[in-house]
Amino acid sequence: MTSSAISYSRGADGIVTLTMDDPDAPVNTMNDNFMLGLREAVDRLEAERDKVVGVLLTSAKKSFFAGGDLNRLRAGDAAHAAEETAYINAMKADLRRLEKLGRPVVALIGGTALGGGLEVALCAHHRIVANVPGCQIGLPEVSLGLLPGGGGITRTVRMLGLRKALREVILPATKFSPRGARKIGLVDEVVEDPAQLGRRARAWIAANLAPAKPWDTRDFQLPGGDVRGPQVSADLPALTSLLRRQLRGAPLPAARAALAAAVEGAYVDFDTASLIETRYLVSLTSGQIAKNMIKAFFFDLQHINSGGSRPQGYPTYTTRKVGVVGAGMMGAGIAYVSARAGMQVVLRDVSPEAAEKGKDYARSLEAKAVAAGRISQEKADELLARITTTSSPADFAGVDLVIEAVFESMPVKQEVFREIQEIVEPDAVLGSNTSTLPISIMAGGVKRENAFIGIHFFSPVDKMPLVEIVRGERTSDETLARVFDYVRRIRKTPIVVNDSRGFFTSRVIGKFIAEAVAAVGEGVEPASVEQAALQAGYPVGALQLLDELTLTLTRKIRLETREAEESAGRGWVEHPSEPVVDWMVEHERVGRRAGAGWYDYDENGRRLALWPGVRERFGSGRTVLPLADLQERMLFAEALDAIDCLDSGVLTSVADANIGSLYGIGFPAWTGGVLQYVNQYDGGLPGFVRRARELAAAYGDRFLPPASLLERAEHGEIYQ
Repeated sequence: MTSSAISYSRGADGIVTLTMDDPDAPVNTMNDNFMLGLREAVDRLEAERDKVVGVLLTSAKKSFFAGGDLNRLRAGDAAHAAEETAYINAMKADLRRLEKLGRPVVALIGGTALGGGLEVALCAHHRIVANVPGCQIGLPEVSLGLLPGGGGITRTVRMLGLRKALREVILPATKFSPRGARKIGLVDEVVEDPAQLGRRARAWIAANLAPAKPWDTRDFQLPGGDVRGPQVSADLPALTSLLRRQLRGAPLPAARAALAAAVEGAYVDFDTASLIETRYLVSLTSGQIAKNMIKAFFFDLQHINSGGSRPQGYPTYTTRKVGVVGAGMMGAGIAYVSARAGMQVVLRDVSPEAAEKGKDYARSLEAKAVAAGRISQEKADELLARITTTSSPADFAGVDLVIEAVFESMPVKQEVFREIQEIVEPDAVLGSNTSTLPISIMAGGVKRENAFIGIHFFSPVDKMPLVEIVRGERTSDETLARVFDYVRRIRKTPIVVNDSRGFFTSRVIGKFIAEAVAAVGEGVEPASVEQAALQAGYPVGALQLLDELTLTLTRKIRLETREAEESAGRGWVEHPSEPVVDWMVEHERVGRRAGAGWYDYDENGRRLALWPGVRERFGSGRTVLPLADLQERMLFAEALDAIDCLDSGVLTSVADANIGSLYGIGFPAWTGGVLQYVNQYDGGLPGFVRRARELAAAYGDRFLPPASLLERAEHGEIYQ
C-alpha cells in the first residue's frame, strides 16, 4: 500500500516543515509514496495558507533526495506513454503549486541532491546546502540515458540562461560540490554546519515574506538574452556543434533530447516548456538505450559498490600504510590516490631522485587544486606529508599493503616481492599492478601465496574510476576482502576476476583493437575504421588507442601468450591482425611514444594525421565494408570474448563484466556493458546468435557463437 513520504508540521511561528522520509525505502525517490505525500502536503498548505508564514523543505534521510524512481523509469514502454506522461505531469503540477504558493519556500539540503532530488529543491525560492563530506548537487540524468524531466531543464534554463545551463549543467551531467553548486547558481547559500540550516532558512523567510520566481513575474527575461534575440540565436549553432563533438556520432539520444527540450522550451512560457520536457523524457524511457544505461550505471554499479563481489564474513579492513614500488606514472598515481584517502604512503624507486620525481605528480595535482580553490594549502600540505619517498626496502617497515607498479616483467616483479616480504607487516597484502601477467605464477616467488593478489589500476589513476582485482589460485578470501575495502576507500569501483593471462579487461580490449587492425589489413580505409568505432560509441578509435598503448607492448603480450598456449599443448589460431602489427613494428611504427605509429606526430607528441605508408602497404580503399559490419566486428568480438571469460570462470558476475567494460576499456556506454549488449541486441540472444553466424560466414570462425550462448538463447535466458 502507498504510504505518505512527507510529514507536515506547523510551528507557533507559522513556519511549516515538510519532512521527506519515505517509510519503505532508505532514500527518498519520486515514487508513489512521494507523490501521495506531496499532494497531501500542498493541499494542506493551500487550505491553511492564511496561517502559513513560510515553508521548510527538508529530509530525514542521510541524503536530501535520491532522485527519480529508476525502477519505474526503466520499465517505461511506448504502449504506456500516455499514462507515464500523466504521472510525471501530475507530480510536476504539485511542485508547481508549491512554487506558486505565495509563501517563501526554502530547501534545506543536508546531503546529496542529484537528478530528481535537485529538481525537488529547485521548486523552492531559496536553497541552502550543508557542506558535508560526499555531498553532491547536480543533474546527472544524461549520463543515465535520460534528461532532467522533473522540471530540471525548464528551471535551470530560466535560472542560468540557455547556454550556461546546457554547457555547464545539463549536457555534461556535472555533479557539483556544495561550493561548486553555489558558484554556478544552483543553490543560494552554503553552510559548514548542518545545524545552521534551519536558522539561516528562518532568517531568509523573515526577510522575504512574499517571494515569486523570476519567471512568474511580468518583466522576466531569460538570462543571457531572449532565445529569439541575435545573441542567443547566433549561439545555437555553437551548441549544436558542441553536442556533435561530444557524441561524435554515437547513438546517445539523451543529450540530443535534452538540447531540444531546452531550446524548444526557451521559446514558450514555463508551463508549456514543462510539458515539452516531459514528452522528451517519456520518449527516452520508452527506448532501450535508457534501460541499458540505467541498469549499468545504477543497478550494476550499486551491486558492485555495495560488496556484491566481496567475500562475506570479514569485517571491513582499514589499510594503514601503503607501500608503492615504482614511482612512474602508475605508481605515482597510486601513491596519490592512497594519500588522498588518508593513508600513509611509502613511494619507492631505484633512487631517491626517481622517487621524488614520482611525488612531484602529487605536488602538481595539489597545486592545481589549491589554485582552483578546491582545497586549502593547509590540506594540500597535509596530503603531501603523508607520502614518504625512498630507495630503500627497509622503509617498508610497517606497511600492511604493498602495490608493485614496476616494469611488466615477471622476474623483475618477483624480485621486488622477495626484497620486501620479510620487512612489511607479517600479514601484509602483496599486490601487483600487472595488466597481463598471471598472478598465480607471480605468486610462486613469495612465501605467502595466500596474501598475493592482482590490483590492476588504469591510467591516469587519479581519474579512471575502475580497479580490476585479480584473484590468484591461492589468494585467500581475507586478502580479497581487504583489497576490496582498500579500493572502495580510495573511491574507486572494484571488479573481481579470477586469474588468467590478460585477465578480463586487457584481453577483451585486445579483441576490439584486433578487429580494427584486421580491417585495415583487408584494405579498408583506416579513417573509416576509426570513424566506425567513434560512431559505435567508443571513446577513441582503435588505431589511436593502439598508438597510445604501443604496438610493441601488445605484440610482446601476444607472443608471450602464444608461447604459453603452445607450451601447454594448445594450438594457436592466428588472427588476421597479427601480420599487420608485425609489419608496423618491423617498420618502426610502434606508437606515440616513438613519434611514429598509425598516426604521425609532431615534435611535441601531438597527433597529426594517419601515416600514408599504411595506405600504400595495404591498398586502403580497395575494400569497402558496410559501416554496421565494421562496428559489429568490434562489438561482437569483445562480447564473445566476455562470454568466454564468463564460461571459463575468469568472470564470476554479469555486473562485473558490464561495469568493467564500461569503466575500464571504454565499451560504448549506450549498450549498458558488454553482456547487456548481447541481452539487448535486436531479437535478444537469438538475434545476437543469428548475427554472429553472419559475421562468422563473412569474416571468420572467431565469430561463431559458443555452445553456452546457444543454450541460453534456446531456453530464452539472458545474462543477469
